[in-house]
Amino acid sequence: MTTMPGTRRLRVLSANIQAGSSTRRYSDYVTRSWSHALPAGNKRGSLDVIAQLAGEHDIVGLQEADPGSLRSGFTNQTHYLAERAGFDYWTHQPNRNVGRVASSANGLLSRLEPVEVSDHALPGRISGRGVLVARFGDGDEGLTVAVAHLSLGANSRRAQLSFIAELLSDHPHAVLMGDFNCMPDTPEMDVLYRHTRLRPPQHRIPTFPSWRPQRAIDHILISEALVAEGARAVPAANSDHLALAMSIDVPAEALR
Repeated sequence: MTTMPGTRRLRVLSANIQAGSSTRRYSDYVTRSWSHALPAGNKRGSLDVIAQLAGEHDIVGLQEADPGSLRSGFTNQTHYLAERAGFDYWTHQPNRNVGRVASSANGLLSRLEPVEVSDHALPGRISGRGVLVARFGDGDEGLTVAVAHLSLGANSRRAQLSFIAELLSDHPHAVLMGDFNCMPDTPEMDVLYRHTRLRPPQHRIPTFPSWRPQRAIDHILISEALVAEGARAVPAANSDHLALAMSIDVPAEALR
């Protein structure tokens, strides 16, 4: 497909990287549980594979990136990926810290310089979820990219999606990506479609579990003013989620 006149095509990726850990079957959640607390299991090798994938894109949203705890060898994984993949701009949002043993963050890698970056704690029964927001153009018309990792419980997700809908309600050029932990047509998702210009994905792409994907719970949602093509799932090293990639045509005036 040819890029539309007056637009710029951006290659976008969303990946739950599971802090570089390896999960290839359900039993690994038990037998390899130590890898979620200790700096072992070739996490650095997994990150290098993810960096190669990330480097093929313009904007990358990360979930479950370790911001520098024991299990990652005190490596800020978002920064590491930015350096390995050649991104000039990166930011992260630490959300959960278990005594410096295992921390988790949302991350953003970009080849475009953001005009503004903000992070917000999300409501929920258990704290430790957040949304990271970057704006790449001036005013409300500018491209706004949000990265989120939502809760497992439907009630918490409903509150979180209501919060995100309020954040994005005035932004006509918006992208919301991440691990939603729910299908795109679950009732709690309606608040996004009703109160923002985001629309349901055209195709339901299973991303979980990565070894036998059956559930479409990772999404890249775009507003109606944007045009997307080539949505596909790709391996994120040995994470239990497949990454989701697509190309998006963004109006030139929505970018700085």
